[in-house]
Amino acid sequence: MTYRVIGDWGTTRLRLFRVEGDVVVARAHGPGIGGIGDGAEAAFAATVESWLVGGAPQSVTLCGMAGARDGWVEAPYGECPADAQAWRSVARRFDWEKVPVTILAGLACRHDDGMPDVMRGEETQIFGACQVEPALAQGRRLIALPGTHNKWALLDDGRVVAFRTVPTGELFALLKDRSTLGGAADATDPAEEAAGFVDGLDQAGEGRLLTSLFAARTMRLRSGRSVSWTMGYLSGLLIGCEIGEVRASLGEGQDIVLIGEPRLSARYQQALDWQGLQSRTMDGEACVLAGLLMAEGRKI
Repeated sequence: MTYRVIGDWGTTRLRLFRVEGDVVVARAHGPGIGGIGDGAEAAFAATVESWLVGGAPQSVTLCGMAGARDGWVEAPYGECPADAQAWRSVARRFDWEKVPVTILAGLACRHDDGMPDVMRGEETQIFGACQVEPALAQGRRLIALPGTHNKWALLDDGRVVAFRTVPTGELFALLKDRSTLGGAADATDPAEEAAGFVDGLDQAGEGRLLTSLFAARTMRLRSGRSVSWTMGYLSGLLIGCEIGEVRASLGEGQDIVLIGEPRLSARYQQALDWQGLQSRTMDGEACVLAGLLMAEGRKI
């Protein structure tokens, strides 16, 4: 059976899908771009090694950090405002072991204050979401993509007109693992973590991030709070403050759509509700698959 390989290669992980016709028949996982140095080609080959036994794929299509400057082969950025057609037109194409490879472009914009911003991979989910739910390509929408570097994108009739990156996930990881605030441990008590998350959201409502951070430590020292509570508190504080800042800089769309990993999206939905904002979620894998297939000229 002939097959194609499509995939999302991020900073922390590689997700590949073996597609026969328009059906995903197998998945493979490998290391993210951030941990392999200049070994991207070797990492890709190792990840698909078992698939190559039966023959090479017809084509490979990748999005995400595979096209970064320190990725496999650098791909350009499409300039916003950008619709799906404009984005697809600036992909990078080359041959690997006689197999045609397409690395999809990222998107770039410049904020009103003159600061540039970029994304790689999230644009595939955004355009894929518009394939899954065509109504998203009509009118003005605000799409949030929680992750290591969260993206908040404004859509106008299916075009990405602007977006804002907030590195909340990376900051949380640094505070958790490399600071005195987090206790260098994972949460083990879900109830305590949930209570801490709510307390963090409450504190975020005051709009004071820096002056509220140290309470993650003092509440353990002086009020008997657990490390699980601390993890929830830091998460709620950071996410709540992020939403407050983004609302001021991007405004509000007709409807807020969250695309990403279910557990993290649920946290953002709770935080948005806490601030009186309505939102709904879409599955991140379904959206990236739809975007990759669309980039190939196919539909889900």
